[in-house]
This record gives sequence, structure tokens and C-alpha cells, in this order.
Amino acid sequence: MRKRKDTEASELLYKAIVEGMQENKAQDIVVLDLRKLSSAVCDYFVICSGESSTQVDGIANSVARFTRKELQEKPWHIEGKTNSEWILLDYIDVVCHIFYKDARKFYELEELWADGERTNIPNIN
Repeated sequence: MRKRKDTEASELLYKAIVEGMQENKAQDIVVLDLRKLSSAVCDYFVICSGESSTQVDGIANSVARFTRKELQEKPWHIEGKTNSEWILLDYIDVVCHIFYKDARKFYELEELWADGERTNIPNIN
């Protein structure tokens, strides 16, 4: 296991990630609480969609900026910045997934982790 924070810190982090996503008009934001699953590698997944690869990249930048500014947190690892179809920001206890909408449909990450407690965040327009 690579967990390093307490639950309260994980909650603050996922909420900051959601705000960073909303700042760049991310769509269909979902938070999956994985804390009760023995096979989970983190506490939360935060998933959203963008309408273009440019927006996906912008959302990732917004999340990184927002979490750094609000919580002095930086991603431990970043994947997918090259093609911006699926960018993953790994904060160890919270993993942020930013999908181009078609890629999200293809991978169905929410279905793979359907045992987690799901919270849908309303879109902000």
C-alpha cells in the first residue's frame, strides 16, 4: 500500500480537485469513494470529461494549479499529457482522471469500480 494521508486530507484534496475541474468547465464529474474496497489503491477517484483534447489539457492544468494554490499539493505522477485523451493526475490517495469524452465511454472506468460509492457532481454552465 502507498497511502500516506488521513481520510480528512483525502476529502479536502478530492474537493479541491473538483473545484479545479469546475474552474475549466469540466463535464460529468464523478467522485468514486473507494475507501471500503479492499482492492482499492487509493481513497478516491475523481473523473470528468472534456469536449476536446485542448480542454482536457486545460482541465489538468487547472486542477494542478488549484491544488497547489489551495493545499500546496502537487501530483506525485502524471500520465497522458502527450495526447490529452486521458490524463491521470496521481495524488497518491486521490487519483484524478480527465477524459476526452469518447475515451471515457470506451474505458468505462466508473463501471470497473462500480462497487465504490458514487457521487455525481452537477455540471456548472
